[in-house]
Amino acid sequence: MMPGMDGYDVLAELRSVAATRDIPVIFVTAMDGTDDEERGLDCGAVDYITKPIRPAIVLARVRTQLELKRARDMLSDHNAFLEKEVARRMAENQLIQEVSIHALAHLAETRDPETGNHLRRTQEYVRTLANALQHHPRFSAYLDRRTIDALAQSAPLHDIGKVGIPDHILLKPGKLTPEEWEVMKTHAEIGAQAIAQAEADSARPVEFLRIAQEIARCHHEKWDGSGYPGALAGDEIPISARLMALADVFDALICARVYKPAMPMEEAYRIIVAGSGSHFDPDVVSAFVGEFETFKRIAAAYAE
Repeated sequence: MMPGMDGYDVLAELRSVAATRDIPVIFVTAMDGTDDEERGLDCGAVDYITKPIRPAIVLARVRTQLELKRARDMLSDHNAFLEKEVARRMAENQLIQEVSIHALAHLAETRDPETGNHLRRTQEYVRTLANALQHHPRFSAYLDRRTIDALAQSAPLHDIGKVGIPDHILLKPGKLTPEEWEVMKTHAEIGAQAIAQAEADSARPVEFLRIAQEIARCHHEKWDGSGYPGALAGDEIPISARLMALADVFDALICARVYKPAMPMEEAYRIIVAGSGSHFDPDVVSAFVGEFETFKRIAAAYAE
């Protein structure tokens, strides 16, 4: 009932300032109507005492509210600590997972040392294509942020199956014979089976391993059905593998291998575009065309 600024206004002012927002407020008033009490509590008061007051009662209620405030603060601090700890452990687990993936991928790389930064480049190419297609009608339902991160995380495992290919075939400087080529092609299935076994040994499904398995098995499939190992065509090929297929071929074209020299960037661009609708999903090629400058920057950033 104070003039100008009444108790409700004072409470509203306290609640509007961060420094005083959490201070418990007890109303002391000569008004003893139920509506007034309800209004005060609705505004955020923690208690409501009507006059005449008895000091012992007031002190007891103040002590109660202080104890409750201390308990709330302790709980809030504990929750904040737990949230930080959970975030720290998740980041730690993510780092361990990424290091493990690259360790496995580099195991395959040791069999073919000329690939160098191939893993990092193809990983960033895949991420670039996925980001470019994130809102495309054909891809938007699949390419959410979590899946894009899992795709990029899984990409380095695409050639893990090469650990199962004999050196005289994997490192042969010349063209492979038809028989040798059939052995070379088995690296896709070898890699997929190894990842599938790793997932089977897990206590629960692991998303990036499922995607890694798709990529390992299907990144040599072609849009027109002429690829391997399953001769899949069109949308039968997982989206993850379609992105990896273009990234892998582009990088193979612009980098030197034991069996060929590096190709100029513009010539590789023309080959990728020419493969639209035959080797590659046309929409993935369109994304590549739109992001070609990004591809060139990635190639320069992770050059051999």
